[in-house]
Amino acid sequence: MPHGGARAGAGRPRGRGKFGEETKSVRIPVSRVGEVMQYIHRDENEMKIPLYSSTVRAGFPSPADDYIETMLDLNNYLIKHPAATFFVRASGESMVNAGIFSGDILVVDRSLEAVHGKIVIVALNGELTVKRLSCHQGQVQLVAENPNFPPIDITEEYDMVIWGVVTSVIHSVL
Repeated sequence: MPHGGARAGAGRPRGRGKFGEETKSVRIPVSRVGEVMQYIHRDENEMKIPLYSSTVRAGFPSPADDYIETMLDLNNYLIKHPAATFFVRASGESMVNAGIFSGDILVVDRSLEAVHGKIVIVALNGELTVKRLSCHQGQVQLVAENPNFPPIDITEEYDMVIWGVVTSVIHSVL
């Protein structure tokens, strides 16, 4: 009797496993297996939070109804291109007038084009910074949103790599 190889009728039929469909082998670092398994087995509603249909006034209070419009998954709301998105924590005070404070978490999308006026994450001579990109008549500047910080004129002396465009800012009000 031969050993090894495929045998007719052997093994589990395709699509009859735990997930009801064909599977694919994937290499995962041993240190991350638990995290991946937890993600696979999570409850679909676990990440969703109620979004109420009524708005909340920032002025004079008004009674709010308690009708839930939908369940909001923050991943769908904040992340348009998951494979190209990363998070980074801001440090410093140069972007406070743009609503970015030290300790805030920035949602950054690498797939978006960094154009004039966008807030970008830039590696400048190997150090990461967050600034507003300014491009006028061939001159590129990284502009702070705080008058106490001068703009940075990008010249040949700088090694600049744009890592991505900031799409959202997450910060605590406490």
